[in-house]
Amino acid sequence: MSEKPPALPHIKVLDLSRVLAGPWCTQILADLGADVVKVERPGAGDDTRHWGPPFLKDAQGNETEQAAYFTCANRNKRSITVDLAKPEGQALIRQMAAQSDVLVENFKVGGLQHYGLDYDSLKAINPRLIYCSVTGFGQDGPYAERAGYDLMIQAMSGMMSITGRGDGEPGGGPQRVGVALTDLFTGVYASTAILAAIEVRHRTGEGQHIDMSLLDVGMAILANQAGGFLNTAKVPQRQGNSHPSLAPYQDFETQDSAMLLAIGNDGQFARFCQAAGKPEWAADARFASNTQRVKHRDALIPAMQALTRTRSTADWVALLEDKAVPCGPINDIGQAFADEQVKARGLAIHQTRAAGDGIGDIASVASPLRLTATPPVLRRAPPALGEHTDEVLAELGLDAAQRAALHQAGVV
Repeated sequence: MSEKPPALPHIKVLDLSRVLAGPWCTQILADLGADVVKVERPGAGDDTRHWGPPFLKDAQGNETEQAAYFTCANRNKRSITVDLAKPEGQALIRQMAAQSDVLVENFKVGGLQHYGLDYDSLKAINPRLIYCSVTGFGQDGPYAERAGYDLMIQAMSGMMSITGRGDGEPGGGPQRVGVALTDLFTGVYASTAILAAIEVRHRTGEGQHIDMSLLDVGMAILANQAGGFLNTAKVPQRQGNSHPSLAPYQDFETQDSAMLLAIGNDGQFARFCQAAGKPEWAADARFASNTQRVKHRDALIPAMQALTRTRSTADWVALLEDKAVPCGPINDIGQAFADEQVKARGLAIHQTRAAGDGIGDIASVASPLRLTATPPVLRRAPPALGEHTDEVLAELGLDAAQRAALHQAGVV
C-alpha cells in the first residue's frame, strides 16, 4: 500500500449500480481514492455475489456460497443495504445524494423516476451532483426501454462477427470475446466521463447527467474495423488470430506449442528474417512492405509456419527478444500470473475482509493506473453484503435507535 496520497480522496460516490459495467467504473474511482458507497438489495445484494462457480473459500480452505465474480469489480468500496421500494429507503438515498459528488446507476430507463431518484429530482437537491446512467441502449431511441447485457451487445454491434475463425475453417463461426469486453470498456469510458464532468464542475459549479450506453461503447471499440467499413463500405470478416491490415501478425505453431508474432513494421520484419536465417524474405518484392505482405499473406504465412515449427516457443522468444521483434508465448491465465514480468509488476494483490465472516484471502488484479504522485490505493477488500450499513448511516447523523428501527422495518 502506497503512503502517498491518492488522487480523489475528496470525491464521494454513491454507487447504485450492479453486475459489471457500473461497478467497474466505480472501482476505478475507488482505486483512485474516492469514497464509494455501494448500495445493495437487503438479503440479496449485487447479482454477481451469486454468479458462481467459482466461489470464495473460507480461512480453512472450504468453499463458501459467495461467488468470486463479485470481487473483481468491488474492491475499495463500502457496502450498505437499502430497500429502494420503501419510502424510508428512498429518503436515505436522497440524503446521501445531497452529500455526494457522483451517483452511478444502471437501472432501466425511467426506473429510478418511480422512486424520485432520477437525475432531475436529485439535481433539485444537489445541483453539483454528477449523475451517470449506464444502460444497454441509452436514454433515447427505439431500443431505450430494452435491457442490455454484454453478450447481446457483442452480437448486435458486430463484435462477434469479427471474432473467431472464418466460416470455412474448423471451429469457424461468430465468437464472443472471452471477457465481458463491452461492460468493461463502458466502465472505463464512464469513469473518464465522470472525471471530465468533475473538471467542468470546477469551472461552472454545476453537475450534469452522463448517458452511457453499452451499444454506443460496443460500436466505438470496433475502432479500425468500424473505420474501415465506414470509409470503404466493405464489411470486415473473421480471420482468426490474423490481422486485416498487418502481416505477419498472428499465432504460429512451434516445435512444442505456439507463439504470437506481432510484427508491425518493415524494420521488425527484416530483423525477424535476419535472425531466422531467411534474409531473402525481406528482399522479396512480395514481402518487402507491409502492404505487399498483407496482399501476399497466402504465400508468406505457410512458409513462416514451416519455419516456426523447427524451434520451441522458448527458443524463438530467446532468439528475438533482443532484436526488437514482438514475440511471446500464448499463455493460459495461470501461466500469465506466473510470468516474471507480471509478478515483478505486482499484478496479483491479496486482501482480507474485515467483516469477520470467515472469508480468507481475497485476490484480485491490481489497478493498471500507475501515477507517480497520487497512485491507486488499496484500502478495503471487496465488502460483505451490508458490511458498512451502520457506519454509513451513522455518518448521516442517525443514532443507534434510529438505525435499529430501520433494520427492524427491513429498510436496511
